[in-house]
This record gives sequence, C-alpha cells and structure tokens, in this order.
Amino acid sequence: MVMRLLVGRCLSALGTALIPTTLTLAVLRAGGGEGELGLVLAAELVPLLVLLPVGGVLADRVRPARVVLLADLTRCLSQAVIAGELLLGVYRVADLVLLSAVAGVAIAFGSPAVPRLVVAVVPGPERLRVNARIGVVTSLSAVAAPAIAGTITVVAGPGWAAGVTAVVFAGSALTLGGVRAPGLAPESGGVRTPGLAPESGGVRTPVLTSESGGVRAPVLTSKFGGVRRPLPVGRELAARGPGFGRELVEGWREISRRPWFVACVVGHGVWHFMAGLFLTLGPVVAVRDLGGEASWALIVQCGTVGMVLGVFLAPRLPVRRPLVVVQIGAACYVFPMAALAAGAPLPVMAGAYAVALFGLGLLSPLWETVVADEVPESALGRVRSFDQLISFASRPFGLAVAAPLAGVAGIAAPAVVGGVLVAAANLIAIAWARTRPAEVSRAGKRG
Repeated sequence: MVMRLLVGRCLSALGTALIPTTLTLAVLRAGGGEGELGLVLAAELVPLLVLLPVGGVLADRVRPARVVLLADLTRCLSQAVIAGELLLGVYRVADLVLLSAVAGVAIAFGSPAVPRLVVAVVPGPERLRVNARIGVVTSLSAVAAPAIAGTITVVAGPGWAAGVTAVVFAGSALTLGGVRAPGLAPESGGVRTPGLAPESGGVRTPVLTSESGGVRAPVLTSKFGGVRRPLPVGRELAARGPGFGRELVEGWREISRRPWFVACVVGHGVWHFMAGLFLTLGPVVAVRDLGGEASWALIVQCGTVGMVLGVFLAPRLPVRRPLVVVQIGAACYVFPMAALAAGAPLPVMAGAYAVALFGLGLLSPLWETVVADEVPESALGRVRSFDQLISFASRPFGLAVAAPLAGVAGIAAPAVVGGVLVAAANLIAIAWARTRPAEVSRAGKRG
C-alpha cells in the first residue's frame, strides 16, 4: 500500500504541475493576452480558497481514498474536455475559465484528504520516512512537469498536453482511490467510515471501533453482529451526525488549542508570500544583471537540488526537536532575499536559493509528520485545510504585489523587508513550540 501511495502522489503532483504550463500555452496560442491568461489561472484559485474549509470538513467525514478518487477523476474529466476542445480547434477562453474553476473545486476537496490517507496507511514510526519519499517524488514531478508540457505542446499542440494530463489524473485516481489501510476491516476501506451498530429496540447508530495498530475507523455492523458494506457518500455524510457548521467550529477549536500550530502556519504563510516576491523579482534581476535566462535556469536548478537533498536527509538526521528544525528551515528564505537586495553575483544567488530550498526540503516531511502525530485523525482534514488555505493564498498574493512594490520602492527595499519578516516570523514561532506536548514532556524530563 505504501508503494501505491507513493506512485499515486507522484502522478497527482505531476498532473497538478502540468496544468499551468498547458493552460498558459493554450491561451497564448489562442491569441489571448495577459488579461485572459490571468483570468484562466485565477479561475482555479478562487474556488480553491473559498471551498478549502468545506473540503476539510468533508475529508473528516468521508473515507479519504474515496474523496481523493472523486477529486482526481473530476480533474481528469476537466482536462479531457479541455483536450477535446483544443484538438477540435476550439479555443474559447470562457470554457477554459469554467473548466479551471472545476479543477479548483476538485483540489479544494481533495487536498485535505491526502494527509488523512497517509495517516491511515502509514504507521506512526514510519511516517517521517514515507513523507520524505513523498516529498522527493512530488518535488521531482513538479520540476519535470513544465518541461514535459512544453515539449508536448511544441511537438503536438496543447490539446495533446491536456490529454496527457487527463491520463495522468486517471492513473492517480485509480492508484490513490484503491489505497486501503492495513489492519482495518476490509469493508470499511481501512479508514473512517460510518457504521451501524445495534441499540435497544434494534435502532442502528454509528459506532467507532479500533484495530490493533490501526487508525480508529467506524465499521458497519448490524444488530446480528455481521459486517455491512460502506454507505454511499451521501448517506455516509448523513450518518456522521453533527452538522457542517458544528464540525467547522470544532475544527477551529482543534487549531486554537495548538498555539504552536497557528504560529508556525503564520510563519509559513510569510514564507510563501516571500517566495512569491522572489519568484517574480528574481527572474527580472537574473535576466537583466546576471547573464540572461540561462542564469535564472541555473538558480532554479540549484534550488531543486537543495530541496531534494533536504527531503532526502530529513529522516536521516538525528532531529530531537522537529518544530525547531521546521522553523529554522523556513527562516532560511532570508538568504535569497538578502542576495536579491544586495545584487549578489550569480554563484551567491544560486547558493542562497539552494540553502533556502534545502530548508524547505527539511521542513516538508518533518511538518507533515509532526502535525499527523499531534492532531487527532478525526480532525486532521479540517486542521490541514487551514494550513493549506494560508499557503495557497499567500504565494499568489506575493506574485501579484511584487511588480507594483518594485515599481514604487525598487527591488532592494522589498527584498530587505521581506528577508527580515520571513526570518522573524518563523524564528519567533519557535517560542510557541514549547507548548507542543512533546516539547513540554521533554522539558519536564530535563527538569
């Protein structure tokens, strides 16, 4: 099941990263300009941000494998329709906007379910190692995707690139949708599913059961003790009991009980905002002052190497306080911001970006593992949807304001302020790490 999970996450990341390049080239080939391109790309982001909290509630109510299956099938269908139109010579921006919005809805519902799927499949002691492997395959997929989409578009056209993306999402849906957690009742799919248990008078109500070494999962039982099939999604939602609003409030309470989580997420949001600034202003400086497009390509490649190295080393380093490492890793983005502000030469800029993404490589698997260990599985989808909401919103905002800020204040001033903010926000959050139960326990033992 772990290998199936890795393959599925690789395919999903590849498909997700193929979409922006394919849509960009499709709009440009249709004669669209910056306005049309911005509209198509924003059409995915808006429903994603609006519906992420709803997706978090759904992820905690329904089996995560089922949610991921439906989400990736939806993205598969949206890309298949885009492919069909483009192959038939139909280039309508309105259609691309609508289908991008459908993909955004699917991401909003599918993303919060993925952490729950990992928790259901992977035992606690192995999660860091598996999260590191997921980080490697998703990072490589994200790097390879633009080149793949660009090559297919140049050789055969954007319609074929969209068709390949649809096939990739079909593979992801079938792979992740078939994941089952070991050690749990087969009929429940290995994850949380509402069940029917007897009460006096033969009334059946949901019951939670637990298996040795597994995740708490409701099993469908009858008053005669037999196991019943899982409910369809609609009845599964109805059987969960509390309404949407109540579950959303309960999810926020889980977040507010963990000040370390809130502080870290705010710091990571600042990181994503500064990444948006750097990814907008960095290419401008590289092309203008550091030798052209090839210099920016070298900077990006060095960053990729750093990130993969960080992900590879994360489970192998003797990390005793993972949240401290997570926040220091995020604070490392101060280095490329400082290099940008100073007008550093190409080797320094490339090295600074490599260090920053090395920190990100350490951060990702450690953060995924800490949150999965500390947050109850029954609330993990809602908690992670808040985390993802901050991240998804912050980077596009940074991308959007970078050029206006540079036009008003130049490049050096925003880079200096950004470097200070990303370092301060993430290093200050270390103070809240002491409120995490594991850190409190460790401090008590030292005392």
